[in-house]
Amino acid sequence: MHMAAGTDFSPPFGILEEGYSSQENTSSAKDELRERSGELKQTIGKPPRHLSVGRHSLGSVAFVAATDLDLEIGVKVSQYPSEENSNFLPVFRSGSCAEKGPKQYMEDEHVCIDDLLNHVGDMAGLTSPGAFYGVFDGHGGTDAALFVRNNILKFILEDSCFPLCLERALKNAFLKADYAFADDSSLDISSGTTALTALMFGRTMMVANAGDCRAVLGKRGKAVELSKDHKPNSTSERLRIEKLGGVIYDGYLNGQLSIARALGDWHMKGPKGSACPLSAEPELQETLLTEDDEFLIMGCDGLWDVMSSQCAVTLARKELMLHNDPERCSRELVREALKRNTCDNLTVIVICFSPDPPPRIEVPQTRVRRSISAEGLNLLKGVLESNS
Repeated sequence: MHMAAGTDFSPPFGILEEGYSSQENTSSAKDELRERSGELKQTIGKPPRHLSVGRHSLGSVAFVAATDLDLEIGVKVSQYPSEENSNFLPVFRSGSCAEKGPKQYMEDEHVCIDDLLNHVGDMAGLTSPGAFYGVFDGHGGTDAALFVRNNILKFILEDSCFPLCLERALKNAFLKADYAFADDSSLDISSGTTALTALMFGRTMMVANAGDCRAVLGKRGKAVELSKDHKPNSTSERLRIEKLGGVIYDGYLNGQLSIARALGDWHMKGPKGSACPLSAEPELQETLLTEDDEFLIMGCDGLWDVMSSQCAVTLARKELMLHNDPERCSRELVREALKRNTCDNLTVIVICFSPDPPPRIEVPQTRVRRSISAEGLNLLKGVLESNS
């Protein structure tokens, strides 16, 4: 977590792999002008999900301004049909990378378990395939991050609400981990950590977050944030903090901490069970995975301080199309964050939901009725003729 201000260097372009070229577009527009002088049509369609690995390439890449995909310009973006009744069953595979970056010490911890059934055996009575991942960004030492990393899954599986009520089990586990850490006299309980976890069973994914790590879903190339950064200056966190008697100085909780939620940091908390400005309670987001959900990126704020969620998804998707290796993909995200001069430790996990790489996003040319003024038509004719 850090005190460095976040800087977003993400490029103002989206990437559309294959299926689009300026020559094709010019030719299509010319034909359309000959046939209907007052009409233009264009649509963006959905590619097939399962393509052979050999067909996933970056043979031709066109950069299209992100605003060109907005409805403001009258282009109809096709909506994906509901897949709630889909037979899709995710296959979990992951890769991770952790670097201390420019800091003197590494205080991050993480965990990747692709096969939860095999990992825990019969202890939790699990019957469906599952996985578990976590990123823990420590501060004030490594004790809190290491303790939570080693114990959080056990507290989840042992909770009386598991597996019937995952939401309650996760919230209970975070608080139990916080209290158990405070009771361990061999540890420095003034150290603290954020905690971001993703628990998956079949198509159900439950993300739990306390702090400023972030989970971002890659959905057909679009970034979908599944967690919220708990910064003291965010509206909801500020209201909660001030209601409980806390203060925020220059973006820091009680002038000390740049996050509003964390486990540990018991020098800033009251007696166990009492409400305090620094909370260990996570916020949860449940997602039903479909074929459109390609991968999940989990990272500490060392990544997000210098990269937007969409930039990370675009980069990760491009890498996975090239080599389909989530570990190499996580290393590339870390490398890019270092190039952008992050000021913090870096930990990144990339979780894929299919054995296949992401498919190309194709943009077929079809017609959409659209009227245009005579002046606009003449201007367009001039542009097309000058490009021919």
